[in-house]
Amino acid sequence: MARPGHSNFRIVPTIVNVQNPAMSSPLDNVFWNCLSGPHAQYATGAGPVRRYARGFSPIVGCAEPRQPDFATLEHHVAPGETFYIDIWDGVAPAGWRVDKEARVFKMVWDAPMPAEDAAPDAVRLEPGKFRDAVELARLTNPGPFGPRTPELGEYFGYFEGGRLIALAGERTRIADFHEVSGICTHPDFQGRGLARKLTLKLVRRQMQRGETTYLHVMAHNGGARALYKKLGFRDYLETTVRVVTRL
Repeated sequence: MARPGHSNFRIVPTIVNVQNPAMSSPLDNVFWNCLSGPHAQYATGAGPVRRYARGFSPIVGCAEPRQPDFATLEHHVAPGETFYIDIWDGVAPAGWRVDKEARVFKMVWDAPMPAEDAAPDAVRLEPGKFRDAVELARLTNPGPFGPRTPELGEYFGYFEGGRLIALAGERTRIADFHEVSGICTHPDFQGRGLARKLTLKLVRRQMQRGETTYLHVMAHNGGARALYKKLGFRDYLETTVRVVTRL
């Protein structure tokens, strides 16, 4: 069911705001609330737009996401630079191009804390291993990922023969919510449940800190979404996500 006048912004039926059914949630505009709040130190921009600094995930947040201030944004995005923008589905203004568009679900953990660490043998990534994370993300494409993205939170992985074969970590955070992101497994090592273990490990760690876990999954990735539901996540919000380039 769409909100009146906002065809690109849909609260999924039967799922209510995780904080207060009668109020909006900071998850409704995740990237702005994060970039203008807890991650302001990693952001550049001015006024009603912020973006992660170069080297981090190429994501933009807007105070008015249905009407981004592209005039201000162009001062912080170089010609030819590409980034992800959430919620907006209007016509691209002169000087900008929409390269891709898809639907994405925000899912929120809605189950008890995992009883034990599902991945006690996972390795926490240190700066010397960030390049391995970038290479795995490029291969598997779990979403926007930059060479400095692992600086945003805890990232854990599994290695085999010195090669990183599975990864999951933390990206955005707002209020008492913390995202699990970058969930991926090398194609040669899928079917072992490694991504599931890493995800549950992070959920447990976040819940021990009093946080609620959320994540993003593309609507067309039905297999991943079904797995997350089985683990304990529930649909909260479905929006449009676009890949946009400044010409």
